[in-house]
Amino acid sequence: MDLEDVWPLFRLRLRTPRLELRLARDEDLGPLVDAALAGIHDPSVMPFAAPWTDAEPDVQRRGLAQHVWRQRAALERDEWTLLFAVLHDGVPVGLQDVRGHRFPARRTISTGSWLTASKQGLGLGKEMRAAVLIWAFDHLGAEVAETSAADWNGASLGVTKSLGYRENGVSRLETRPGEVSIDVRFRLEPGWLVRPDWTLEVDGAGAARDELGLE
Repeated sequence: MDLEDVWPLFRLRLRTPRLELRLARDEDLGPLVDAALAGIHDPSVMPFAAPWTDAEPDVQRRGLAQHVWRQRAALERDEWTLLFAVLHDGVPVGLQDVRGHRFPARRTISTGSWLTASKQGLGLGKEMRAAVLIWAFDHLGAEVAETSAADWNGASLGVTKSLGYRENGVSRLETRPGEVSIDVRFRLEPGWLVRPDWTLEVDGAGAARDELGLE
């Protein structure tokens, strides 16, 4: 019996023209730590709700591994977070997450992501988000996708708006102690999605549906 028989979600792979997304494995952790420590954002601002990139390198290294293991171990059919390692030229360069809460009833997902700085500005952020949206709508039967970004984060807002999301309110987040940013929320339905001019290739869709209680 191989690892994919033990954990069938490892069979799930999404392929775009330039990227492969797969559930993060232990062998991806080293390259993902390298990608994170190489820099993700301007240190003067914090795009994440939890300021994990402010931590010392050893803390970031340990925390990223624990995060991957924790989400994998905590997966239940009514509460799950899938962490996709994003591979460019076969090397992990970021993470794209997809979260579901009581998904069989709510049919709603939310997403978040990060991409190492050297791969930003190339359209890869949009490509990886489009991949998980198409998968969620076409293969999971999602009816709503939600996301958010700080009002100063032009790159993330640009990706979101270009894919067809519509604004859905704002909230205030304390991203660092005493530092508050305005978080702009967005909502997307299948008919609003601005689909790319490429076709998503999906392996392991049936195994994923089964593991998430959708078969």
